Amino acid sequence: MDGTLATFPEFSFANGRLRRIRPDDIGQIYAGLSHPQVIAHYGVSYASLAATREQMHWYEQLLEDDMGIWWALADDDDALIGACGFNDRNHQHRRVEMGYWLLPQHWQRGLMGQALPAILRHAFQAMGVHRIHLDIEPDNIASWRLAEKLGFSRDGTLRDVEFKDGRYLSLHQYSLLATDQAARALLGD
Repeated sequence: MDGTLATFPEFSFANGRLRRIRPDDIGQIYAGLSHPQVIAHYGVSYASLAATREQMHWYEQLLEDDMGIWWALADDDDALIGACGFNDRNHQHRRVEMGYWLLPQHWQRGLMGQALPAILRHAFQAMGVHRIHLDIEPDNIASWRLAEKLGFSRDGTLRDVEFKDGRYLSLHQYSLLATDQAARALLGD
């Protein structure tokens, strides 16, 4: 993947599409990354629309530095309702970290379950990644169930690894390898 990304990869699925995050998405990014239900289990949050510009810059910087790629999960009206993607790419070891979030009014519709296989295929095929990593809070049951449904394996739990809202948090560590059966099935092997 060239850091300049002359052509941004977009994907469609039954109930939406994945497209590039645009500057005019800032309001929806703020809506998600300030929503109490979203940020309860997410490591990034913003207190103002102006502060959210930092996140918008981060999405673009990932592409410029070839350190990852994030997509807008858009509905039928092309409105951003969530985001998913990869960051912290390590080219030498061919690994990347994955993350995702969705506005609560769209939960329980299977949208991430439809969207994530496309970006997983992209990581393995276009990015040449061998290992995709996820950190999930143990209380975020829907997220770790989704990861397991996609074929991720729980590698273990880092106990009290983060301090958030006045308490220590543990994180389940999940991974999907290009050689795993679930990844090979995604790739049609």
